[in-house]
Amino acid sequence: MFTKSLFLLFTLCLVLNSNGQRNRKFFRKDYEYIDSTQAFYKIHTLGKSWSDAKRMCSLEGATLFYPENEDEAISVVEYLNSSQPFRHVYVGISDLVAKGVFETIDGLPVSDVYNKWSPGEPNDAGGVEDCVVMNIDGAYNDDNCAKKFPFICKKSLQSLEWNQPCNMPNLDYIFNEQVGKCYKFHVKPLNWTEAYAVCSAERSYLAVINTEVEANFLTTLTMGAPKDRVPGNFMHGAILLGFHSRLDEGWKTVRGTSLEDSGYTLWGTGQPDGKGLEQCGSMFHNGRLNDIACDQKCFFICEHDIDTLASSFNDRFGDQ
Repeated sequence: MFTKSLFLLFTLCLVLNSNGQRNRKFFRKDYEYIDSTQAFYKIHTLGKSWSDAKRMCSLEGATLFYPENEDEAISVVEYLNSSQPFRHVYVGISDLVAKGVFETIDGLPVSDVYNKWSPGEPNDAGGVEDCVVMNIDGAYNDDNCAKKFPFICKKSLQSLEWNQPCNMPNLDYIFNEQVGKCYKFHVKPLNWTEAYAVCSAERSYLAVINTEVEANFLTTLTMGAPKDRVPGNFMHGAILLGFHSRLDEGWKTVRGTSLEDSGYTLWGTGQPDGKGLEQCGSMFHNGRLNDIACDQKCFFICEHDIDTLASSFNDRFGDQ
């Protein structure tokens, strides 16, 4: 009974906090809110393939945009043309599941949403056009999914939830009161560069240990993560962290300081031992530091400063 009541109380707090955040109409400072569509949008100017664009939006807690109706298409095209005019942007529509059957990323037939195509489209030119771009006039064209185009990510106001202790929309982060920061253990193994990019997309950074208290917490977080269920060929014994020696300046943290100035330099026995070949940072499961090859795939931990979003939020709204 107590556990059920605690769960209901947590759910109620989450709903109240999320509703409050919706009233403030704030998601991330790099997203623009359009009142007429009740949603947030971000234009990515660096082109990516369709699958990479979809993945990037997901990492940011959003989805690859497609217009739900003509009004939204008009609003977003106006926003696009006024800020970053492009000839084409990817939208979240493809026929990758079944050739010739165009659907949205959430499985809706394209006929059920905005469905304006350029003359003669879709035409599957060369038999390789399975993803959809929206032209600057708001009309669709099918194109090769491997091509790189700019794209737009979307977060609807109604879907917005808020991690109140961490002051961020990502609910997977855990707040540690002793350290005053939030953390997420990623169970999909990536190499150091890929992990760095994932943390950045989540408005966080690869974790940097500053104290032994923090090291102990990350050790506990690692012990509790569902690591044993993850298949694949990767290094199980190390967790990627936010330090490196890639700039020939000695060991530096991703926060721009030397590792010596970070406050924590407890290396594992015999570490670092890569002799320049292992230029990226990790920790063993006991919290001791380890150098590792940057292309080695491992689990990793992202760290989030709780005032990262708060500062931009307060700039917009002040104390409410």
